[in-house]
Amino acid sequence: MNRPEKEQLVADLHRLLNEVTTVVVTHYKGLTVAEVNDLRGRMREEGAGFRVTKNRLTRLALKDTPFEGLSDLFEGPTAIAFSEDPVAAAKVTHEYARRNSKLQIIGGGFGEQRLSVQGVEDLAKMPSLDELRGKLVGILQTPAQRIVGATEAPAQQIARVLQARADEGEAA
Repeated sequence: MNRPEKEQLVADLHRLLNEVTTVVVTHYKGLTVAEVNDLRGRMREEGAGFRVTKNRLTRLALKDTPFEGLSDLFEGPTAIAFSEDPVAAAKVTHEYARRNSKLQIIGGGFGEQRLSVQGVEDLAKMPSLDELRGKLVGILQTPAQRIVGATEAPAQQIARVLQARADEGEAA
């Protein structure tokens, strides 16, 4: 890779790090190409990404980003998971690392806050934005359904009484 390509890679990674909310730093030693591709596919499904990084170039890209404090984690065979959703990258990485011991979480960042391995795991256990939105919609719909049910009930009862009266009149 020549110098202009490296500069472009650093600039692209810097821009990406300024756009995402969460970064999870991992060691991927021993993962096969097929396993990395599988992990990338799972990340994409959740709106996250996974990228194998060059440590020196990543440290340069981290400067002046919210994740600048993570630069000391970039030693050895590192890769990063990232997402705009606060929990997507952590959730997929944690789940994959539980099933495949070749992927090890070594830390991460949420905004400007540095996360330990335990912090990443805790973040992974939180509901995603979509799950929270679904719960909020459910909470907001419940009172409306109760109001509709309460207003329909008297009308249905009146209709039953009138129908019963009509049936009595026909029988007589």
